[in-house]
Amino acid sequence: MDERMTAIALRVMTALAADEEVVARVAAAARRGSPDVARLPEEENRRHVATLLADGTAHLERGGTQDAAGVSVARALGADRALQGVPIASLLRGVHAGRTELVRAGVELARGMGVADAVILDLVVVVDHYVATAERDIVGGYRAAELDLSRTVWDLHARVLGALFASGDLPGRAELERAGLSRAERYHCVVTEITDPVLARGVERSLDGVFGLVEGRLAGLARRLSPLPGEEALFVCSPALPLAEVGRAYPACVRALGVAAASGDRGVRMSADLAVEAALAAQPELAATVAGELLGALDPGNAFHRELAGTALCYLDHGRRVRAAADALHVHVNTVRYRLERLAELTGTGVHDAPRADRSHVVDTAGTWWALRTWLGR
Repeated sequence: MDERMTAIALRVMTALAADEEVVARVAAAARRGSPDVARLPEEENRRHVATLLADGTAHLERGGTQDAAGVSVARALGADRALQGVPIASLLRGVHAGRTELVRAGVELARGMGVADAVILDLVVVVDHYVATAERDIVGGYRAAELDLSRTVWDLHARVLGALFASGDLPGRAELERAGLSRAERYHCVVTEITDPVLARGVERSLDGVFGLVEGRLAGLARRLSPLPGEEALFVCSPALPLAEVGRAYPACVRALGVAAASGDRGVRMSADLAVEAALAAQPELAATVAGELLGALDPGNAFHRELAGTALCYLDHGRRVRAAADALHVHVNTVRYRLERLAELTGTGVHDAPRADRSHVVDTAGTWWALRTWLGR
């Protein structure tokens, strides 16, 4: 590849790697191309795409040669997918789909830069050559990790947990015992936001129970919760349950994890404490209906309207106590009262009103709280 072609390819690849929309497009294409890849957290897919694009830039800066560090990036991706339980055929379907979208994005970007079509053809060959090289190393990393897994109990843990959480069916007694589980014990189902396999292995060693990567996340069954690290990551836990019941607890913990993560939570959270928010979050259509019905008169782009809604939500979050809401917002109690009155004037939603005689106070408050949360989250 001559110096001029290298310079053009480097410009395009650098721009691709820096473009979050391109990273999202390629990751989305990979997820569409492979249901197994799509079951992993979207952030995990984007992380790997961004890493590979950055390596592609480094690859071109080296003049198109591959060094040991470059190989390790693609091999690490393959190893991660093996640890996450993605079948190799599904992994390659995702890679091929992402490869097609990357080439398409590269052509669009090059044309936007004014690169001639004849040169773009050469550029496609350069980009495709790098992706083909990376694909070969992904497969190599996958096979190496797969071989290592067959020699450890990590694979056994992931397989047993996957069976318990996916179908709720109990594996045979011998397999449970090999995994370190007993039908006579009770376990907390634990789901975390940790997706990096290396970090997952390190955290797993400090926990009292059986853990592995399930659907791309570190999850498992804990005998007790006291050793859970509570600062760096988010852990959502169920009450202690018989082994036959952990299957129903897992999806509830996953839904609760999504709610807690969206709020920026860290540490250990119990699924029961997040149950109401998780149940409401699972009904986005109803949420939109409630928000439109109660708060349709408000403009999401109006800062004052958002201030009114935020004050009302804070008021409900603090048990309808004006003083507590004022302290939380660092404003005077009369400011809280004024904002609640203005909200009622604009929308007819009187969060400060006495409960209606023909309606449950709990239901009325929950509906208003849900509408405010939904509207402010837009």
